[in-house]
Amino acid sequence: MSKIYELTVEAAEPGDIITHHPMRLAAALRIKDVNRLAIETNVMGDKALVTIYPHDPLARVILSDPHMLVMDDRGRIWIGRHHNGRPALLRLYDPQTGSAQRLLLFGTTGAGKSTAGQSILASMKRSGIAVLYADLKAGQSAPEAYGQTGHGSDGNVAWRVTTQEGTMAQLRTTWLTMMDRQERYSRMGRSKFLKDRPDPLIYQIVDEANRLLEKGAPYRAEATFYIKDIGRTGRSLGVGIGLFAQAGHLEEMGGSDTLRAMLKEGEVVLLRWTSSMMKQLVTDGLLPAGMVLAPIPKYAGEVDLISQFDEAYEDDDLPGTQGTAYNVNGRYPSSKMRFWNIGSEMPTDGLDPMILDLYGPGAPPEIEEAAWDLIGDAYCQRLDGPEAYRAVFPEEDEEEEASGGGRSGARSGGTKPASPVPAQPQPRSRTLRDRVQAVLDAHDDPLDAREVLDLVNADGGREVKLGSVRNTLTTLKQ
Repeated sequence: MSKIYELTVEAAEPGDIITHHPMRLAAALRIKDVNRLAIETNVMGDKALVTIYPHDPLARVILSDPHMLVMDDRGRIWIGRHHNGRPALLRLYDPQTGSAQRLLLFGTTGAGKSTAGQSILASMKRSGIAVLYADLKAGQSAPEAYGQTGHGSDGNVAWRVTTQEGTMAQLRTTWLTMMDRQERYSRMGRSKFLKDRPDPLIYQIVDEANRLLEKGAPYRAEATFYIKDIGRTGRSLGVGIGLFAQAGHLEEMGGSDTLRAMLKEGEVVLLRWTSSMMKQLVTDGLLPAGMVLAPIPKYAGEVDLISQFDEAYEDDDLPGTQGTAYNVNGRYPSSKMRFWNIGSEMPTDGLDPMILDLYGPGAPPEIEEAAWDLIGDAYCQRLDGPEAYRAVFPEEDEEEEASGGGRSGARSGGTKPASPVPAQPQPRSRTLRDRVQAVLDAHDDPLDAREVLDLVNADGGREVKLGSVRNTLTTLKQ
């Protein structure tokens, strides 16, 4: 069979909703490979489009030219193709409203999330987007997305971290940049973001976000606050946020309330999923009740019983369906699509040269210089781990030093040995917040950050840097 057949199905009575079971429908049509069958339903659920292909239309989705990854003039990137050949587009920016977007990429283990994420990250670099990328799989999810070591250096993202402490530093940095833009744009009388006039579009991407947001994660509450606030406030300031996750349930992502607005208003790409997650998405009202998505099997190709007496049996591996997905908030939400097949056919010893080519050479876009003093050393020095965390949260740093470990020591599992001498009450050591507040209280006239820095460093305490003072001043204004 070489023809393509398309059937239109309508509900028998007004108010009826069409339901279907892909495997049963394939069996009724005598189709052994369910991937040859594409089923789309409208939002109301009363109409369906069934397409029968002679072979799997998404078997190979080839990116012929890396320049195809560049964002178009409507703020969309081309991430692959739908089963019917239409471009699969993902919106990162809406030039009509001046808004960055919220992006969620969900998929179970082995669904192709890492490769899909690489395609998105490469598009962002080629499109002039400054990316802060947290890879919580210790850098293994997208090793080719290596970060800059400093201003102007080569890299494929502006700043990459691989620890939860570094991720918190990035979230805080993104939030501070957002607040700085809010203040500057207010003075300019601007209510919308204009890309590259003068500031770049920024995206904070957290890969393996479930590790940061699952129950029991050490920074779950703080991370949830920053993600929600960036998602709520950052859009009109050109600051977007994206979460890549293997979540099987929304509670693994900080709870449904955290993601409800992001899912309803953002760009949601669903790779192969678990039944419990799909049920939760519908129950929470995050997917329309009438929307039916045909499950994505793990393997493609014909599956049939093989007799033990069949001498012609061949033990061939079936092709996988990695990268097959639905863009549930896109133009064709129930239309199956597949991300570009990228990278070398076989694993490489180091960084994959074919994926590196997707990013292109040279330095990536960076956060605007106007915010550098405010966001401080964590970004400017591209720090990671506890060092990055202390640079962005200086008040907690000083409290830990005064108490002999505190929060950081508890997280690392280390405890101070008990002293044989009975503990004596210790006066509370002054934090940087106390020192800055003392300077402000002692001066009636307004002081800028550099004047506060000079006065703080003259009070006899530990020397601090300008970025730490700016962070503390921002905290005091809240």
